[in-house]
Amino acid sequence: MTKLESVLQALNNGEVIAYPTEAVYGLGCDPDNEAAVMALLAIKQRPVDKGLILIAANYSQLLPYVDDDAIPSEKRYQIFSSWPGHVSWVLPASKTAPKWITGNFNSVAVRVSGHPVVQQMCIAYGKPVVSTSANLSGQPAITDRIELEQRMAGKLSAIMPGDLGGATQPSQIRNALTGDIVRS
Repeated sequence: MTKLESVLQALNNGEVIAYPTEAVYGLGCDPDNEAAVMALLAIKQRPVDKGLILIAANYSQLLPYVDDDAIPSEKRYQIFSSWPGHVSWVLPASKTAPKWITGNFNSVAVRVSGHPVVQQMCIAYGKPVVSTSANLSGQPAITDRIELEQRMAGKLSAIMPGDLGGATQPSQIRNALTGDIVRS
C-alpha cells in the first residue's frame, strides 16, 4: 500500500492524519465525520467552538461548506485571485456545513492550497480535509518531520510524505466580507 493509499484509508476510516502544508505540518481528517473531528480536537486540546479551516485542491471541493451566493461579487476577485495559495478566507457557511467545523460561527474558514502534496491528497480524496497545525493548542507549530513523529507518536493513523512549502508562517486568515485580517 502506498503512503497516499494509507492516508486515504485513514481518512475514510474516520482517523486523524498529518501532512505537510505551505509552512507547517497540519493535522487533518474528514470534515463530515464528527467523531474524527472530535478526535483531532482532542489531540490538539482545542475547543470545538473556535471552528476549523478546510483545505482543498480547488474551490469546487469547498462548495458544500460555503454559501457561495452570499459572497458579494465585488469580493470574489480578491478571494479567487489569492488561490491556489497561502491565504485562508472566512466565508459565509452553507446551511449544511457541520457545526463541528464552523464552531460558534455562521462562517467557515477555507483555503485552496497550491502545495502539491495537499493538491494530490485532496484530489485523490475527492473533497477537502480539516487543516489545523500539528501541535497542542497554544504551542508552536511543528515544522520538522522527526519532531512531528515524536510529538504525535501514537495519535496519528498516517503521515502524508512530502516537504513543507517554504512559507515562514501559517496561512494568513482574512474575513472575506470585512477584509479584516483574522490571523496575520
